[in-house]
Amino acid sequence: MLDASAILASLLEEPGAENLTDQVLMDAVASTVNLAEVQTILVSRGYDPDEAWEDALDQVSAAEPYTSEQARTAGNLVRSTGRLGLSLGDRSCLALAIALGAEVYTADRSWSGLDLGVPIHVIR
Repeated sequence: MLDASAILASLLEEPGAENLTDQVLMDAVASTVNLAEVQTILVSRGYDPDEAWEDALDQVSAAEPYTSEQARTAGNLVRSTGRLGLSLGDRSCLALAIALGAEVYTADRSWSGLDLGVPIHVIR
């Protein structure tokens, strides 16, 4: 499972991208919420919208639709993550990871102290 920050790190060859191995990327999924975040950032930086979307999708093997149960979990996570200031996108990524029992990859260092029952890998 890739957070938007990990997708952007990979796509833009930012520090930490080297920690996203070919195997991790081959099996990676992302929430459609996180893909929307990536799209927003790329388009706001001047990327062509269609190319930005294709680039974002190329970083993952599957785009997982956002469900009402994930929305509920993301809302509930504000209690355990509120002190870290996690965004809705961040909590949506974590909600999907919890639903799938998947490992999460992020470039956001503040996630390193979270204990939510899924492994969290901070790539930088």
